Amino acid sequence: MGLLTVSGSPHVHQDLSVKKIMYGVVFAMIPAMLVSVYFFGLDALRVILISSAACMFFEWLIQKYIIKGPVTIDDGSALVTGVLLAFNVPSNLPVWIILIGAFVSIGLAKMSFGGLGKNPFNPALVGRVFLLISFPVQMTTWPVPRPLFAQKLVDTVTGPTPLGILKEGIKDKANTVQQLFDEGIKAIVDGQEVFYKLPDYVDELIGFQGGSLGEVSAIALVLGALYMLYRRIITWHIPVSYLLSAFIFAGIFWMIDPTYYVNPLFHLVTGGMMLGVFYMATDMVSSPMSPKGQIIFGVGCGVITMIIRFWGAYPEGVSFAILIMNAFTPIINRSFKPKRFGEVVKNG
Repeated sequence: MGLLTVSGSPHVHQDLSVKKIMYGVVFAMIPAMLVSVYFFGLDALRVILISSAACMFFEWLIQKYIIKGPVTIDDGSALVTGVLLAFNVPSNLPVWIILIGAFVSIGLAKMSFGGLGKNPFNPALVGRVFLLISFPVQMTTWPVPRPLFAQKLVDTVTGPTPLGILKEGIKDKANTVQQLFDEGIKAIVDGQEVFYKLPDYVDELIGFQGGSLGEVSAIALVLGALYMLYRRIITWHIPVSYLLSAFIFAGIFWMIDPTYYVNPLFHLVTGGMMLGVFYMATDMVSSPMSPKGQIIFGVGCGVITMIIRFWGAYPEGVSFAILIMNAFTPIINRSFKPKRFGEVVKNG
């Protein structure tokens, strides 16, 4: 009997090829793309196009002239990385920083490990975290979202994200959560006092909240996720375990002290939660293969995300949580191996 060699993820499910999977993910992200353009205008389109083109170019360049192997940019994986990287940055990010992020995502996080199926970490998240650490000011300057028809009426202004307002507002217990919803925090903009309040849940669902391109509208992200679940591009194990563990963890502290801990639903619809849960934590290459392993992975992501949001230096913890759990994926895969075909399980 010959040996069975199993290649790295992603593996083919039914009639889905790697190419169909990748372009299926791109199709699922179209609603979030449209919402980002609606709220951030041509700047959003600029970031998406430059990031996508740069990721595809760097992958082609490395494959053709450094690795000198088959060129596979038509499989859609570089395009997915480019869009996800764009979704994780502000709409006003300079072109040269976008190019650096694309190079780190493709050159360092993906191709240096051998290309698709061999990278241990999600490439877009590696690029995003690299930019956040290297260019913290540019990466945390958030344009205020405005409907497309109103963007020409006012100059572009910036403001904090909801998680930023929450982190700053309850620091040293200066305000209660309810005060942040009713009054907000004070800031000086162009010599004038302005108040930034926490958005209500309707605004968070639709997209009237500051943040990266792809994280402002929970509804748009969920619509794309439902499509991926329907096409079996992703399964329920990681998203459900991620969301449920984050909800329970946040809910425990909210029940203990609702004065300084916000309703757990707030954490699910703000920041990069929905983007990370459905589009990056479910990456077939860097997440566990077995259903049990995926549940463990999702629980770890949810708990670490909330630990960082509550007590970390950054208001957001999704990117760091997923990358940390990516590092545990090989251990999880070894610990939760699926039963071999034909294996007999002994009782007793």
